[in-house]
Amino acid sequence: MKTKASSLPDVSILKTFMKTYERHCALSQSSVSVTIKQNLKRCIENEIVLTKFVLTSSQNSRGDVQPVSLTPLLRTIRDERYMLGKELCIWGIQLSNQDIANLALLLELDGRTTYPFCSLEIIHTVIDAWSVERLGVALPVSNLSSIVLDYTKFGDKGINGLVSGLKGNRKLLTLSLCYCNLGPESGTELGPIVAQTAICNLYLNGNNLQCLGALALIKPIAVYANNLARDKETNTMKFSNATGHQMHEVGKGLNVHSAASGMNITSETRRSNTTESIFGKKKKRKGTKKRKKNPEIGSWLVKLHLADNGIDGRGKGGQNMVLEFTQFLIYLIKYSEHLIELDLDGNAIGELCSADILDALKERLNEKMPNLNIKVTYQIASETFGSIFKNGKKSKSTRKKKKKTTK
Repeated sequence: MKTKASSLPDVSILKTFMKTYERHCALSQSSVSVTIKQNLKRCIENEIVLTKFVLTSSQNSRGDVQPVSLTPLLRTIRDERYMLGKELCIWGIQLSNQDIANLALLLELDGRTTYPFCSLEIIHTVIDAWSVERLGVALPVSNLSSIVLDYTKFGDKGINGLVSGLKGNRKLLTLSLCYCNLGPESGTELGPIVAQTAICNLYLNGNNLQCLGALALIKPIAVYANNLARDKETNTMKFSNATGHQMHEVGKGLNVHSAASGMNITSETRRSNTTESIFGKKKKRKGTKKRKKNPEIGSWLVKLHLADNGIDGRGKGGQNMVLEFTQFLIYLIKYSEHLIELDLDGNAIGELCSADILDALKERLNEKMPNLNIKVTYQIASETFGSIFKNGKKSKSTRKKKKKTTK
């Protein structure tokens, strides 16, 4: 029992945190967030650590009630040096540029005390381009692996600042920018970044990328996937040809050389390998230590959501642009082994493009690649819609059955 008791967190830290938070709210003339207070009480009662902060506005919408502010929470985290937080969610809170600046300073890991938040969620509030750019500056020196900025409506002007902070990114895995008033220009900015960073979950529902922006977004990823598939096929053919040639040479050699000479060759080879390895070790000792190589640059996109983005023939380029977008989308479907989820719902891509998507999906299944769950608009022939749904679901159910049998 003593071991169990000693492993429990010190709840006095949370009690002090609550008092400090209430004091900062009073000093800044803002309301205490109900969700913060409830979560603190729950953690104190259950004797568990608070790792997720959810800051929401007051449910009481009366004019005489002070609004909930972000600043008191940030000051409390700093004053108490609370370094156990992992997720920070800010829902429907009005944010000023100063709030964002203070938040960015907290996320950056170059201070005396580091606060390793790995997830940031800001939704249902309007932030301007300066605020997005300030968050972008903090990204490379933060511990964030997920950032959600849904319904923040910063538009194309804000995307440039965010993208500049994502260049060379090796940490951020999830980026969600749904309903942010993004146009075709944002697709052009995001495409190369997604193709050359660690981002694997990209959510862009409810914007206005249109065909032009969507094409610019997926083209680098699709080309990369296509090139990988070609290289793989070429290497397979080379390996097959080389193996056949080696087997032929070995067969000829067996007629000339004796078993003893074969043993001598083997021993000489082993001796030379041993000598090389010894000298290799000596060189490593004399030389400087080699730096670890960064992960290979490339697209690791797993989930791509582009629902309700005006991807149809009514934008710039007309129906020809839809066909071009579909062509690169087919490359992605046929060749990307990482992609498992694609949402195109709410985009009137047309019957012809939907049929091409279905053919690509069938080819993917025939090649026994990982399951790809695709959502498309229902405004196509019911047979095509049903076939896409069926083929996207088929291998998923098969995989589940296999899991059940192995248990």
